[in-house]
Amino acid sequence: MARIGLIYGSDSGSTKRVAKKIKAMFDDDTMGEPLDAGRIQPEQILAYDYIIAGTPTVGVGEIPSDWEEFMARIDGADFSGKTVAVFGLGDQFCYSDSFADAMGELAEFFADRGAKVVGAWPVEGYTYEASQAEKDGHFVGLALDEDNQADKSPERLKSWLNQIAGDFGFAAVA
Repeated sequence: MARIGLIYGSDSGSTKRVAKKIKAMFDDDTMGEPLDAGRIQPEQILAYDYIIAGTPTVGVGEIPSDWEEFMARIDGADFSGKTVAVFGLGDQFCYSDSFADAMGELAEFFADRGAKVVGAWPVEGYTYEASQAEKDGHFVGLALDEDNQADKSPERLKSWLNQIAGDFGFAAVA
């Protein structure tokens, strides 16, 4: 079994595409195939000690229904000893007062259940009014805006993966 689990929720397919880009950077021994939060059982993700989780923010700052349902099914789980990094998609211009809010909710969910959440990302380079994903001047994970800054996503993704490499025990990505 791979060492890192990759789980995503996606409404329009953008988060799934990012998850597939992440997976493409790793071999099968390092990272498992991306798992859809709306279609997996809790034990599938609990089998991993290292987890990368991705979510879009839908509506005005909401987590998508597939994550809501999965979180309800896994609510009593203990993530102690697990390391989790989150990434979130949002639109910083149309939803500038709730940019990537769902990522903040997802990180909090894992942290509240004992996980060590890693991968805080700088807020510089983004234009938004408010985000529940911002803590202490950083996002709790990688924020991506595929609507307005898709050209910046590849470099941000690579830099973020290299940043969490030590926490996840993998070599830097090229």
